[in-house]
Amino acid sequence: MARTVVPLNDTKIKKAKSEDKNIKLSDGGGLYLLIDKNNNKFWRFDYYRPYSKKRNTISFGIYPEVSLADARARRDEARSLLAQNLDPNEEKKRIALEHGDSLKNTFEFVAKEWLAKQKFADSTYKKSESLFDVIFEGIGKKPINKVTPVDVLNICRIYERQEKFETAKKVKVKCGQVLRYGVATGLCERDVTQDLRGALTTPVAEHMSAITTPNEFAELLNDIDHYEGTYITKVALKLAPLVFVRPGELRHAKWSDIDFNEKIWSYTPPKTKSKTGVELIVPLSDQVLKLFQDIYPVTSNQSDFVFPAVTSNLKPMSENTINQALRRLGYQKEQVSGHGFRASARTMLEEILQFPIEIIEMQLGHQVRDMHGRAYNRTKHLEKRRKMMQEWADYCDKIKQDYADSLKN
Repeated sequence: MARTVVPLNDTKIKKAKSEDKNIKLSDGGGLYLLIDKNNNKFWRFDYYRPYSKKRNTISFGIYPEVSLADARARRDEARSLLAQNLDPNEEKKRIALEHGDSLKNTFEFVAKEWLAKQKFADSTYKKSESLFDVIFEGIGKKPINKVTPVDVLNICRIYERQEKFETAKKVKVKCGQVLRYGVATGLCERDVTQDLRGALTTPVAEHMSAITTPNEFAELLNDIDHYEGTYITKVALKLAPLVFVRPGELRHAKWSDIDFNEKIWSYTPPKTKSKTGVELIVPLSDQVLKLFQDIYPVTSNQSDFVFPAVTSNLKPMSENTINQALRRLGYQKEQVSGHGFRASARTMLEEILQFPIEIIEMQLGHQVRDMHGRAYNRTKHLEKRRKMMQEWADYCDKIKQDYADSLKN
């Protein structure tokens, strides 16, 4: 017996949630609403091509920008074409070409061309692709020189309604990057996102959670020493506060970048390169050197990475590993994060150990300029930084021991 399809209505659509997996809500006649894991809602129409048993899918846009009534009208139009043995997708392309809108001038085509030229890290590339999936639903098939400020704003509003204001801002930025590429390649005259200044809700800046008081930081260091997870994760967790590099830089650490004789770790990760354009050198304190020496026989013979992923030696550990380990120790997201170790070190190095801020900033991988406005050379003040990193490690040991002693009394 055929399953009866109950037609959709706006109330049902508005209340529908994905529950961490893609779901489909059918409206009948091949039309359905696809709700992804982020609760974005896309209209889809499934059909079988004329003279073929191969099923195809056509997109009708994003709800609520494309209403239920509009989606049904587009479905009926597509079914009318099928009744004439015409493929709706092919007919759409034919009409576009007849009107002189070359497929190579569409926003989607230009965006993919621009995206292919960017030297993003894999994770950044995937995030960009995910964001563009939603953008393409709205304006992908539109000629880039026909995109208007309102077109972009409508896509931004999708995220603003979900109170994802930072993501809405990213949509505007990404569209602007593609449009400027279009200007440079002669496909459009200007970046229309410039007209959206003040139109979006300004996201509230969220600072990375960090512990900056000695007593609480000592407790954290003591808890890390008693972490009961995997050995590789524990070493990474113990190194994180001592080297205070970005979490992505720590997990991408390679054995080829570590010089045990010179006691330095030097590398140029994508994020540091984009911000400063120079290689970062991390002087290794005695404590850090020992941690690297301890884990060397465990991972060096199986991976280029100091901290390989559990699933593959060809990849570094997951970007969430450090934060998940901190959660296992009982620390909430609002208390501390892997990135927060940088703020902890910066605060205590300046306020308690009283190191010059320019030395601290240089070690953090930030752009630091001298009195003449010139960026410091990467090797500048290396001995001072070496001294600072050793004193920082010694300080961490001292407050951790003081905390452990206080528990005995």
